[in-house]
Amino acid sequence: MPEGLKTLTRYTIEQEHRHPGSSGEFSGLLNAIATAAKIVANQATRGAIAQPIPALADPAVISAVTPDDAALHRTPDVIADEIIVAETQWTGHLSGLLSEQMTGIRPVPAAHRHGKYLLVFDPLDGSSNIDVNLPVGTIFSVLRAPARVQGTTSGGILTADDFLRPGTEQVCAGFTVYGPATMLVLTTGSGVDGFTLDREIGAFVLTHPQMRIPADTSGFAINAANERFWQPPVQRYVHECLDGVDGPRGRDFNMRWVASLVADTFHILTRGGVYLYPRDARPAAHPGRVALLYGANPIAFIVEQAGGAAITGSERVLAVAPRHIHERVPLIFGSRNEVERIERYHREHDEGRSFDASLFGTRSLFRPVRR
Repeated sequence: MPEGLKTLTRYTIEQEHRHPGSSGEFSGLLNAIATAAKIVANQATRGAIAQPIPALADPAVISAVTPDDAALHRTPDVIADEIIVAETQWTGHLSGLLSEQMTGIRPVPAAHRHGKYLLVFDPLDGSSNIDVNLPVGTIFSVLRAPARVQGTTSGGILTADDFLRPGTEQVCAGFTVYGPATMLVLTTGSGVDGFTLDREIGAFVLTHPQMRIPADTSGFAINAANERFWQPPVQRYVHECLDGVDGPRGRDFNMRWVASLVADTFHILTRGGVYLYPRDARPAAHPGRVALLYGANPIAFIVEQAGGAAITGSERVLAVAPRHIHERVPLIFGSRNEVERIERYHREHDEGRSFDASLFGTRSLFRPVRR
């Protein structure tokens, strides 16, 4: 390890020292999460080597296997979920867990001490990218457990309602990126720090202290194939960007889309930009596509701590009151000035100001109004 770099273990202990009376549970939990991330990284970055069955993702094959063979056909999401649960639930730092792979909450088994925190996570965001060797990652959020369920012989019962808290109540949020390097990005409410896994010593070391998102940007990330489903404020924003130097923005923009939330978030943290996964016109029961508790909230916490902004369209993500544990919301975040512009476009639309998208094609096919 290069001289002067700080390990995650040292970092968390120093954070504890800044809070007199700390029990060490929080730093213990973060190190358990980091250990799980190393194991998941080892699986995720091995690609097909870690999955000896070529037809692993084929539902027809999976449905045909016998119970004895089922373990060989687990998807990467399931494997990552099992790893994180196994590494964290026994530590005594948690009272319960919730993940994208769970149908309901998972209280810590009675045999283990129930700790101060709840862990909410997406075990393998962007898992569909593994086959094409693009970055994937883990997203997590830490909440305080209610006092009634804490302790070795707690008589309290943990419920789903205990997880239904707005993002402003997060104690910590973070994500990992399993790419050319394994990164862990973390906030405890005092800025955002990035760690890189040094495989020679087996530890995460601080390489990106106090990450900041530039307030202005000339880049945005969106799946342009869904344009026909977007609401007018998003159409307006994207069309203005595509019109470039000849349009109302007076400058050119770049567009990208990785289809991996962690990859796009890390790109924005390091280079600036805006990410849009907006509300669209598809079934009303699912107005958004990003899980609030284990996707939008932790990413929004990180983004705000790095100087950016995160909204659902016209509402701050961290202010959303969740109604159920797997609730999904629209998500727009990144460089503050651009996000505030998009928020203003939503507000103007709500006030009845219209935008005619038919006047625009792609940048090269802009159609001026005939007089």
